[in-house]
Amino acid sequence: MTKQAAKAESHKYHKPEINIKNGSKNFNLNNTKQLFLIAGPCVVESEKLTFETAQRLKAIAQKLDIPFIFKASYKKANRTSGTSFRSIGVVESLTILGNIREKLKIPVLTDIHSEVEAEIAAEFVDVLQIPAFLCRQTELLESAAETGKIINIKKGQFLSPDDMIFPINKVKEAGNNKIMVT
Repeated sequence: MTKQAAKAESHKYHKPEINIKNGSKNFNLNNTKQLFLIAGPCVVESEKLTFETAQRLKAIAQKLDIPFIFKASYKKANRTSGTSFRSIGVVESLTILGNIREKLKIPVLTDIHSEVEAEIAAEFVDVLQIPAFLCRQTELLESAAETGKIINIKKGQFLSPDDMIFPINKVKEAGNNKIMVT
C-alpha cells in the first residue's frame, strides 16, 4: 500500500474521544494543541519511590493545570547489557502501577514488548505504549489494540513521520481508534 493510499484508508475510521481524568478534572487529548505531560521513572524500582514520584508529578500537573499521564515501565526489555536492572518483578510492578491509578486517580501508562504482555498489562493501566524499536511489529500492535486501551505508539527513529501511518492503521484495522503518537 502506498503512503497516499494508507492516509486515505486512515481517514475512513471514526476517531473517538481520548479523554483522561486527573483527580476530578477531565482533559480531552484529541489533537490537542495544549501541552500534556507523560512523565515518571524509567522503571518501577520500588513502591515507595514510584508512589512519591507519581504524587509529586500529579501535584505539579495540577498546579500548572495540564493533563498528566504517569509513565513507568514494569519491565525494561531493551537494556544494552543482560546484567542491567530490568524489574522488581512483573506482578509486583504492575500491582504498584494499578494501585497508583486507583489511589491517586491518575491515568497510568506502561510499555509492552510482546503480544502476551498486552492483555496482562491492560488490567493495571490506562495506556499501553509501543516502544519505538517495536513500532512496526504487527502482532504486538494488534494485540495492544484488542485490549481497547489507549495505544501510544512511539515513533521509531528509523521511520519517517509519514511512515507512522502504517503502524497507526494496524491499530485501527484491529478495531481500536484510541491512538496517540509520540
